[in-house]
Amino acid sequence: MNKLILAAIPAAAFTGYAVYENAASLSLRYESLGSGVRIAHISDLHRRRFGRNNRRITSLIASEKPDLIFITGDIISRRQTRLNTVEKMLRELVKIAPVYVIFGNHEQGLTEEFINAEVQERLIEIIKLSGAKLLRNSRDFIIIGERRLNIIGYEPDYSVYKSDGCYTDLTPVTKADIVDVLGECPKGETLLLAHNPLFGKAYAEWGADYTFSGHVHGGIVRIFGKGILSPERKFLPKYTKGVYDFGGKKLLVSAGLGKLRLFNSPEIVIYDI
Repeated sequence: MNKLILAAIPAAAFTGYAVYENAASLSLRYESLGSGVRIAHISDLHRRRFGRNNRRITSLIASEKPDLIFITGDIISRRQTRLNTVEKMLRELVKIAPVYVIFGNHEQGLTEEFINAEVQERLIEIIKLSGAKLLRNSRDFIIIGERRLNIIGYEPDYSVYKSDGCYTDLTPVTKADIVDVLGECPKGETLLLAHNPLFGKAYAEWGADYTFSGHVHGGIVRIFGKGILSPERKFLPKYTKGVYDFGGKKLLVSAGLGKLRLFNSPEIVIYDI
């Protein structure tokens, strides 16, 4: 009997931690890469909620006083139809700083997998009316202090994520592919928003000084600092969370906020660049 009780204690502790991490945990991660510009980065919210209208997210971001807020895709899940919480969150975020949004595979999948084009249209309208800027293979620029920042959103072909409904024979992304849709990298400091981090080398070769990504959910389960699984059902994906360097060009990967996870807290990332 005593042995059963002793065995049950770690099992109960493990279960309790997993429940906490997936129901209540929310962390801030700081990355100091320079100074002068502060960026708050969120990604892969999916269906998760952090307080009413995601107030925990908006309050934490407001407390960090960012100059910019980037949302790098999957702000909803592809089968989601209610967008009220997303709408209210965006309206709060734009009060804090300029907000830039890109689509991830879930937003793309609303039309690419013929799930619900009407939801995608509503989401586009919500983003527009909130005052946030949606970048779909498009660009903008902003001046902060004496720095002019090019801000560009890259949206690849959906076959990067799925091919004929499967996760095999997926299309890679090369520098040439990026040039085909975005043109050459502009002169000056360039910040690229690209949902899928698995093509970090191509983004760097294209010329992005900083690329902001998500998608991989930190590898879902993290063991000894390594992510175990990608959404494409691949083990030990290369880029799951953190800062990766490609000859001075940086790939900045958020572990995201939503989906089931273990030893991998939902996070907001604050970058000083």
